[in-house]
Amino acid sequence: MSHLIPQAPAAARPGLRRLVVGAAASVAALTSLSTAPPAAYAQDAPPRGDRLTVTVRDAGGGADGTYEVRCRPSGGSHPDPAGACAAVERNTRWGRDAFAPAPRDTVCTLQYGGPATARVTGTWAGRPVDATYDRTNGCEIARWDRLVPLLPEARAAGRA
Repeated sequence: MSHLIPQAPAAARPGLRRLVVGAAASVAALTSLSTAPPAAYAQDAPPRGDRLTVTVRDAGGGADGTYEVRCRPSGGSHPDPAGACAAVERNTRWGRDAFAPAPRDTVCTLQYGGPATARVTGTWAGRPVDATYDRTNGCEIARWDRLVPLLPEARAAGRA
């Protein structure tokens, strides 16, 4: 059994030829764009990875100041950038903000953890971060301690 393959009429062939040549040229142009080295575009791209700025006040022990942290790969002016990145990573869960404040209806112990405060800004997991920390009660102390060493280890007031 033979199959007939229809051919375009002779009058339509020049137009068909232009269409095929045009399509081939378009494919060649697109292929050359997709194989361009990524470095050619790197200067226009925003910095990759997570970046945080941590400002610490009244923590004592030389921990006060403003530090930059970059993750994946780790770097920056933070005293322990790899540890800082690991602390945030440990607290990162799908669908939850690693920097979220304690819920308003949480019952917290009435203890004072000292005058230390911190602010963390930047980007984590592609989302903006702007969080503040203190040690004014048990919930805030636990929230702070979960991010050590991103935030410096602090001792409760009156403890050595």
